Amino acid sequence: MDKNISFTLKVWRQNGPREEGHFDTFEMKDIPGDTSFLEMLDILNEQLIEDNKEPFVFDHDCREGICGMCSLYINGNPHGPAQGATTCQLYIRRFNDGDVITVEPWRSAAFPVIKDCMVDRSAFDKIIAAGGYTSVRTGQAQDANSILIPKQNADEAMDCATCIGCGACVAACKNGSAMLFVSSKVSQLALLPQGRPEAARRAKSMVAKMEELGFGNCTNTRACEADCPKNESIANIARLNREFIVAKLAD
Repeated sequence: MDKNISFTLKVWRQNGPREEGHFDTFEMKDIPGDTSFLEMLDILNEQLIEDNKEPFVFDHDCREGICGMCSLYINGNPHGPAQGATTCQLYIRRFNDGDVITVEPWRSAAFPVIKDCMVDRSAFDKIIAAGGYTSVRTGQAQDANSILIPKQNADEAMDCATCIGCGACVAACKNGSAMLFVSSKVSQLALLPQGRPEAARRAKSMVAKMEELGFGNCTNTRACEADCPKNESIANIARLNREFIVAKLAD
């Protein structure tokens, strides 16, 4: 059975993108080890509400590691110290009694703070809208087995599609690059025949939108790969670069 622990919690408070932020410090007492990190923040907010204080704002939705909303920077790590996991999959048992736990929002010019640790990640939606889809006429839906796809390609496309768009790659990158996100979304279509007719336009338009929105360039430090909760590979970035170069040469 997980034991209870007590720790010091420092959370970032900020009223908006143009406001100055600061840390508020709270003493969390006897939190059960099997409490998830977001449940611990719920406990904090219940205490704040009882004291007639403004609750701490953070993003969350499914709490099952699927939606990518729980975008918290914990002790210098996107989503916290657990590898291959989102914030909602992090449990208090990962920390020690007496620890100081610091919670911050994603730090990126492309992800402005809305309030406290909630950031605006609509930039990712704009990148997808620039080309992360298929729009050619494909006719009536075919039987799943009528288009033969090599298993290796199908498996790799599925791996790319597991990207949940949480933004941890951007938060981890010293340049604030979104290359891992963009390359995963390009790769999941580039590996399948349905995505090939628009491949050249897709690569160019999504990269152009990424640069327009202020994301940085990739310098292959692999921090994005190390902190991705879905273990996306930087091999996707190499594929995106090939797709982009081929599209430019075709021009």
